[in-house]
Amino acid sequence: MSQIERFAAVSALALTLAACGSSGDDADAPAAMEEAAVEDGVADAPVSTDGDVAGEDMAATDDAAVEAEPAAARSAPVVAVAEPDSFATCKVCHAIEPGQNGIGPSLAGVAGRPAGAVANFSYSPAMRGANLTWDDATLDAYLADPSGIVPGTTMAIPGLPEADRQAIIAYLKTL
Repeated sequence: MSQIERFAAVSALALTLAACGSSGDDADAPAAMEEAAVEDGVADAPVSTDGDVAGEDMAATDDAAVEAEPAAARSAPVVAVAEPDSFATCKVCHAIEPGQNGIGPSLAGVAGRPAGAVANFSYSPAMRGANLTWDDATLDAYLADPSGIVPGTTMAIPGLPEADRQAIIAYLKTL
């Protein structure tokens, strides 16, 4: 395992601990990360509580080793995003399972999908003609003001607060 892969593993552990919270005393988290670093052979690189290598500039890593690794090995680890409480508003009308439409279309795979594209769902004429793709910016704007972005939409919510929108968008990207 290369040093970059070991660093990524330790960073992934830190991100997981941060995202999930600690099941015990938070003081144990740095010790757990340090133990993981020792086990993976990167004990010489001090790890802070937020998973960063203390005092280490990532640009100073061995460029030849980075270039030799495939891009997939260098990409940031994906951190699971839990369903936010604010998603309850969405679940009234939308399912998250593919092919399971409710009052609204399934939200499975919505990130990156063109608006009005779920098979076997009867969209409003406004949504069918919207010519949108559901990326972060479009989802944010639509969840803030559905009828302002797609006049004539049948989505019944008046808009969601910023924090709720960001949590929902992060979750939608995992579906």
